[in-house]
Amino acid sequence: MMKILVIQQKMIGDVLASSIICNNLKLIYPNSQVDYLVNPFTVPVLENNPNIDNLILFEDRYRKSKLALLKFLIAIRKRKYDLVIDAYGKLESNLVVAFSGAKTRIGFYKPHTNYLYSVTVKEIINPITEAGTALENRLNLLMPLAPNAKLKNKPSIFLTEKEIENGKAILVENKIDFSKKLYMISVLGSGKNKTYPFLNMAKILDRIVEKNQAVLLFNYMPSQEKEAKAIFDLCQPKTQENIKINVVTGSIREFLSITYHCDALIGNEGGAVNMAKAINKPTFTIFSTWIIKEAWNSFENEKSNVSVHLKDFRPELYGTKSAKEMKNEALNLYESFAPELLFPKLESFLENN
Repeated sequence: MMKILVIQQKMIGDVLASSIICNNLKLIYPNSQVDYLVNPFTVPVLENNPNIDNLILFEDRYRKSKLALLKFLIAIRKRKYDLVIDAYGKLESNLVVAFSGAKTRIGFYKPHTNYLYSVTVKEIINPITEAGTALENRLNLLMPLAPNAKLKNKPSIFLTEKEIENGKAILVENKIDFSKKLYMISVLGSGKNKTYPFLNMAKILDRIVEKNQAVLLFNYMPSQEKEAKAIFDLCQPKTQENIKINVVTGSIREFLSITYHCDALIGNEGGAVNMAKAINKPTFTIFSTWIIKEAWNSFENEKSNVSVHLKDFRPELYGTKSAKEMKNEALNLYESFAPELLFPKLESFLENN
């Protein structure tokens, strides 16, 4: 039996995106063993995935102790993988590739690490399909193995019936009015330069409630409670009445089980948006002013999946520079990203969903 290791560390969105490699490997090699190396906190988006045989966890202690890291790398080598696919391409995954002993080692082309791989793939900059470059580049890592295969480009999260029922029970317990539209709001990004300004977000929420009297749920991390409350306080009284700010999910799986019963997810680009798409929920995404939209605006169709980026409205602010090259200007650029720019697309999205 062929033994395969897929490597993708970093954030939830990245790990979910690279799970399509595992899914398609099972199509190409149905009888193979597919293991997936990830950071522990990303495991919830991979639970119950039938295409992943084993999760290999890269723990924080491996970064803090050279001895612990060496023992981990030796353990990887003892697994005797035939094929390693590195979708991460950073020092930690480079070390895993180097120690793996696998005959076939596939990764992205980088001049300083090419010697580690038996096959390298150049990343594309412009999307070819509706999936976006983040997903397309990951699938391209499989091209050397099956150049003519029909691959599935959409990540999936697998919820159990019990989880779905639990999500509904939480909403019932919190007296959610199911006769109204119910939206999950990704009210905060993972950092300040990935978060739509508070007052602007409050105006977005005001417009949603004004248009269809929807019930709004806030998604945020426990450490962001103060910031979430600040946005709530900036909303109009009528909007506040429609926000169920106390329905706070206790885990990622619980967030998914509740979002499953929502009509859509609206808010800042990030892991929550990617997770919502993976359970087939409509999304309205507000991109940070410095994130490359073309990489992550997957399956956008101007109806069920819609996204907005400042560069769409004010390209002159960027000139010839890419969004990522403007990262240091992210907060200043937000000053030009007025909610009124978003309203037409937002209202169309609300009508369609």
